[in-house]
Amino acid sequence: MTALPIGIGRTLAAGLVSIAALSAPVYGYAAEAATSQAALVKALANSKLTLADGIRQATKNGGAAISAKFEFDDAGKLSLSVYTADKGLAVAAEENVLEELSGSPEAASWKPETEVFKDVPHVSRAATQLTLMSMSRASLPELIHKAQQQAKGIVLSATPEIRKGKPAVVIQMVNAGKLTELQYPL
Repeated sequence: MTALPIGIGRTLAAGLVSIAALSAPVYGYAAEAATSQAALVKALANSKLTLADGIRQATKNGGAAISAKFEFDDAGKLSLSVYTADKGLAVAAEENVLEELSGSPEAASWKPETEVFKDVPHVSRAATQLTLMSMSRASLPELIHKAQQQAKGIVLSATPEIRKGKPAVVIQMVNAGKLTELQYPL
C-alpha cells in the first residue's frame, strides 16, 4: 500500500468527515419523516371527516379543489387541509385567489380557517397545482372516488405532481396501518 502525502491524507480525511456529516441529517430526516408518517396514520383514527368531506365543504361556494391532505398543524394536532382556486380551474393563477382551508377534523363539523396565499412558496405550489388540475378531465373528488374503488382505505392525501416528466395526481391511502400510493395521469 502506498502512503499518501500528509496534505492529501488530511484533505481526504476532511472530505470523508464532511460527507459523513452531510449524510447524517439526511438519514435523520428520513427517520423523522417515517415516524411522523406513522404518527399521522395513527391520528387518522380520530378524524370524524374524510378528505372528500373537506373538499365538498371547501368548494361549496364554487371554487375548485387543487389538493387536499391530512397533516399535523404547527401545534402538532391533526388537521384537514384543502388548497383551492376560488375562481375555478379556468382562471389563471395570477387572476385567481389561491387559498388553504384548514382545521381540525376531530369535531362533527369542520370549521376551517382560510388563508389566502401571499408568500412565494405557497403561491408557487398552489399555482403549479392549479395548472396541473386544469389539465385534468377529472376533478379531485372524482379521482379520490376512483382511488377508493380501486383500493380500500382512508384517503390521506391527493396531490397533483409531475412524476417521471408527466402530470399526475398522487393519492395516498391508509388501510390497516399500511400506506398505499396510487397515481392517476392527468
